[in-house]
Amino acid sequence: QVQLVESGGGLVQPGGSLRPSCSASRSIFTLNAMAWYRQAPGKQRELVASINSGGSTNSADSVKGRFTISRDNAKNTVYLQMNSLKPEDTAVYYCKAIGNGSYWGQGTQVTVSS
Repeated sequence: QVQLVESGGGLVQPGGSLRPSCSASRSIFTLNAMAWYRQAPGKQRELVASINSGGSTNSADSVKGRFTISRDNAKNTVYLQMNSLKPEDTAVYYCKAIGNGSYWGQGTQVTVSS
């Protein structure tokens, strides 16, 4: 089992940047993949970006070129660097770990507004 804790969300103006992080309770090195999802009010949860054990990444078309997922195995932490933020990026961002099972964090709010 893995416990995940997200942090680093907040309020930012359009065009700004944030870097939420997801800290795991144990080593993420042996996990198949880590991912960030988001859920805006009234919408379904959607995949934002993922990174597998080999370091290969994937991201949604809506964030390509703006968001980058990375992992630090030594710190058991996954990051989501978010640049050029838009109001439509406003959502609760969740971290997910995929191993023998799937595990979710509690989420961190990101609000993009002037």
